[in-house]
Amino acid sequence: MNIPTQKECYGLIREMGMMDHIVDHSQQVCRVAVCLAEKLSCQGIDLNLELIQASALLHDITKTRSFRTRENHAETGGKFLQERGFEEVGHVIAQHVKLDTYVASGSPVEAEIVNYADKRVLHDQIVLLADRLAYILERYGDGQESRERILGLWAKSKELEKKIFSCLPFPPEALKGEVEKDQEQGLGVRG
Repeated sequence: MNIPTQKECYGLIREMGMMDHIVDHSQQVCRVAVCLAEKLSCQGIDLNLELIQASALLHDITKTRSFRTRENHAETGGKFLQERGFEEVGHVIAQHVKLDTYVASGSPVEAEIVNYADKRVLHDQIVLLADRLAYILERYGDGQESRERILGLWAKSKELEKKIFSCLPFPPEALKGEVEKDQEQGLGVRG
């Protein structure tokens, strides 16, 4: 499995000219994803931490460009990484908005962790799913069809949240505190 190092990730971020606020968002998504992965690992769930870290950090790699091109940044971001030889990272990135499949049972997998972490970060702040939903509806729910698609996706995100937190010793509301505690202790991702 070929996974870019943190240094390589930041090189790709510079290459793509990601806006600073998108980099800030991506770093926070990475902190959340790594925190969840580490806590799940403590519960005996086997996850590839390096894959999660790189995928979370690069999940919006083509988002800056998408403002101009109107491309699907999840799809093109995944393709961008795959073309550079990071097949698995590209696969996870392609699913950060909408998972290929939603499975309510079993242990969480890397794509689910990155997808969920992105749903919990509004700009660079860790928020509840409901708060992020309100923002997404306001920003992208410009018609009935868009609103229904967003609400359907969010119902799946709530199920994913239940799946992830059924494996953890703390509730979703405590995630922000867990990430902050890890940062204070020098654990997880810096950036």
